[in-house]
Amino acid sequence: MRPGRPDIAAPEVPPDVEWVGEGPSSMTRLTAAGPALVHFFDFAQLNSVRSLPYVQEWQRRYREAGLAVLGVQAPRYAFGADPEVVARGLEALEISHPVAIDRDHRLWRDYGCQGWPSLFLWARGGVLRWYHLGEGEYAATEDAIQEQLREGDALRELPPPMRPLRPTDAPGAAVMPPSAEVFPGGKKEPLRLSADAEPLELGYEAGGAFATVEGRGELAIMVDGEPAAHLRVGGAGLYELAAHPRHEAHLLELGVASGEVAIWSISFAPGVP
Repeated sequence: MRPGRPDIAAPEVPPDVEWVGEGPSSMTRLTAAGPALVHFFDFAQLNSVRSLPYVQEWQRRYREAGLAVLGVQAPRYAFGADPEVVARGLEALEISHPVAIDRDHRLWRDYGCQGWPSLFLWARGGVLRWYHLGEGEYAATEDAIQEQLREGDALRELPPPMRPLRPTDAPGAAVMPPSAEVFPGGKKEPLRLSADAEPLELGYEAGGAFATVEGRGELAIMVDGEPAAHLRVGGAGLYELAAHPRHEAHLLELGVASGEVAIWSISFAPGVP
């Protein structure tokens, strides 16, 4: 979305913010060299993780042309404020650009974020040129990136925009809304499960099911009463429980085969009809 004003300047990153990777000394100096894309996310939150492949590919495609990409880990879950946990989660997702840990959501408030993920594109000189709150608008965001790069070099050759990574990402795609996210232990505490606990059962309609999980162990997954998979949990993160070619209705049963895990949320991806 184009901003309603032409003079919105990039907020500075507080000097005491911790980084995974080498962060900029200031947004003023960073944007003096070229445009900058700032991506607010949580490494264990579904919508955030679905947006990450686009951000990572834009960083790969356009860094030589002058685009700087910064991530901001804005914790949705308690473990997301721990630098060591965040660093391991980012490594598992193969994120190579610098990521600030916004543990008390100061940057989140400065930017006016309303949910995960949120994207902000700053022009050379630090003026806001494009933003998007939530998933989607990937083609329009890449068009905005290319527009800013061509302002610096009108003759620069740029690649054709990315093809949609999922059918639901295509412009104009018909998408069915998935079931609402479930918080088995409540929004502030996880549900802790071990091998001797009763499995968690729930029905859903979606293109896929995911769990935000903390701990170590092995999840036993059943879909519609049939064993689906045993999933190794090796630390805090988002784990895929089931994937479907389109929007479908299913019954999920989630237990622990070994170890102990804490389930913060069960979330669902949209699917095509």
